[in-house]
Formats: sequence, structure tokens, C-alpha cells
Amino acid sequence: MLAGKRILLIIGGGIAAYKCPELIRLLRGRGAAVTPVLTRAGAEFVTPLTLSSVANEVAHSDLFDLTHEAEIGHIQLSRAADLVVVAPATADLMAKMAQGLANDLASTLLLATDKSVLIAPAMNVRMWEHPATQRNRAQLAGDGVRFVGPNVGDMACGEFGPGRMAEPAEIVAAIEAELSGGSLSGKHVLVTSGPTHEPIDPVRYIANRSSGAQGTALAAALRDLGARVSFITGPADVPPPSGVTVTRVQTAREMAEAVAQALPADAAVFAAAVADWRVANANGQKMKKDGKGTLPTLEFAENPDILATVSQMAEGRPPLVVGFAAETETVVEHATAKRARKGCDWIVANDVSPASGVMGGAENAVTIIDDAGAESWPRMGKDEVARRLAARIAAALGEG
Repeated sequence: MLAGKRILLIIGGGIAAYKCPELIRLLRGRGAAVTPVLTRAGAEFVTPLTLSSVANEVAHSDLFDLTHEAEIGHIQLSRAADLVVVAPATADLMAKMAQGLANDLASTLLLATDKSVLIAPAMNVRMWEHPATQRNRAQLAGDGVRFVGPNVGDMACGEFGPGRMAEPAEIVAAIEAELSGGSLSGKHVLVTSGPTHEPIDPVRYIANRSSGAQGTALAAALRDLGARVSFITGPADVPPPSGVTVTRVQTAREMAEAVAQALPADAAVFAAAVADWRVANANGQKMKKDGKGTLPTLEFAENPDILATVSQMAEGRPPLVVGFAAETETVVEHATAKRARKGCDWIVANDVSPASGVMGGAENAVTIIDDAGAESWPRMGKDEVARRLAARIAAALGEG
């Protein structure tokens, strides 16, 4: 996939820069050419000689290099690449990118490029969570910059949390996904996401802890591969991605209706955590305590089974139907049984027990179950899970 591609790799000043020689080695092993660019701070962690040796190209660092700037070298570097990758992307580099500053070679290249930009943030957890960094992140995402990571884990400073740079293999997978853009061009993919809220009365409801992060990331990844995405979301914690058709719903019945309206599709991915039951005797007014300790009686009714309904359609069934199975025990066994019961093509199974930290967290560990069996993926960021799953969907649709 990367044969003949040129990657402009900008290396910021963080301890994670030590991973960049391995990243270059992996990229070259897949046929890509890599041009390294070091910031002044980046050179404190990895030397130009090391990068030049691994990349077999000159590692650039000086904006005012007379040899290269005689021919406006920073413009040539920024335009010659197929993709610009920033790893590690420090808080300082992200701030420069968001504000359009250009006072060194790296920031000048980022402002001058007309190519897509993929960044792998890396910084202390407090720096990542700071409102200024999150504002910059939102600005960059709105500008079309792609992200891989950051991952959650131990920091060099001894703290723990989000801020670790994605591993080299994850970054390579993100690069491959970015450069395979268009593999879903002309395809329509339906994605459901988030929880549903089933009312008890006008102010109370039954729900689950789904944040909608995985479904949202998947919709964005499918969009990035060129698909036309119909995104049907319950009341999620995360905003929907740009560039997709968004339908917002509250209840399972509303989601079922929205799915029916969005069909036909080439693929349907049901990532939403739909409530299995609703309150049949929901009250039209807020329920009050009577002061006597009498407890209200809630009667439940089964919600429509959206995944089974679409999987078992006699006419108009999408060629590929993917379900999700959120389990707390014997994950693969329960998910395998669910796939057979529902009739879908794939099930994406994950462990959502409290100890896993998956529901509401930034990472996921999934197992894909299909006719060939169960394929377990290592724990990784939800964005990375989405990119890999989107690439798998594209490959399946491409095969017919």
C-alpha cells in the first residue's frame, strides 16, 4: 500500500522521539520513502545522523539552510510528500499549527503544505487535558488534520493517563488508512452509535454507559476512505464527525425508524448500544414520592431488534452487516452465539466489564467474529480500531 509513497516526517521535541527510527524502519519496509525533519527540541532526543542513517536521506532541521533555500527548499519539501506526519506532535507544535505560526522549518512546512497532515500527539497528561490544548485539538480537527492517539499509559514523568504517543505500528496503520483514501468511494455505509434513552417520565430515563466514541470514530474513518456515511446517533458524549449525514435520535424505536429511512446501503454497522427494553408504562408527568414509601411499578416491553431486523431482511439487505457485542464475561462465546442468532456477517466483540475501562474510555480491545472464526486485535486507541475496521470493511466490499 505504501510502495512509492513519500512521507514527510516532522519530529517534535518529546521523549517519544526515540520511537521515530523504528517508525521510519517500518515505513521503509512497506516501500515508502521517508524525509525526516527535526525541530530544534527534537534534536535533543534523537540525532540527525541516526535519522539520516535509517531513512537513507538527509534529515532537515534548518529553515535558513542556504543550500536548500536557494531553491525555496521548504516549499519543495512540503509539496513533494504524499502525506505529512508529525510524530511526536508536542503541545507546542500543536499550538503553532492551530495558530498558523511559522518561525522554524517544521512549522513553515506545515503551513506551506497542500497535502494531508496526520499527527501523533505526545505530552504529559495534564498538558493534553489542558483547555488550551483541547481548543487547539478541536481547531486542528476542524481544519482537517487527522489524529492517531494519544494512547493511555505510563508517562516518562511518572504520571499515568492519555498522552503517550501511539506506537510505531499504530502510526503506520493510520498512514496506510490515510493514503488508501477513496477505497470506499461511491459506497454508502450506515453507522449507528451511542446509547439510547428510554423514558420513565419526562425527566428520568433508562440508559447505559456508552459514550458513542467508537461509533463516532468509525463513521469518521469510513468517511476518510471516501464513503457516503449515514450516521444515526443516540445522545452520545462525543459530537458527531463532520462530513457525514447525521440523524439524532433518543429511543430505540426512533433509531429503528431512522435506520429504515437510511437504507439501502452497501454496508451497515450497528455500533450503538441500544437498550433491550423500554418502560411500557412511562408516565407523562414527573413521578412523585407519595410520602408513604410506596414504590412505583415499572412495566417493561422489548425494544425492536434493529440488528436482527436488518440482518434478516428478505429484500434490500446490505451486502455487509456488522454488529457489535458488548459483553462482561465469556466474550467470544457470547458474541459468537449472538452472531448466529442475529444473522449478521460479522460481530465486533469487546469486554465492557468495569475493569476493562472500555465504556467511556479512550481505548478498546476487540475480537472480530465471522465465518472464518475469531480474530483478536490488541488493545489500542478507539480511533485506531476504527481505522482498521474501516479498512477491513473496504476490503470486504472490494472483494464483492
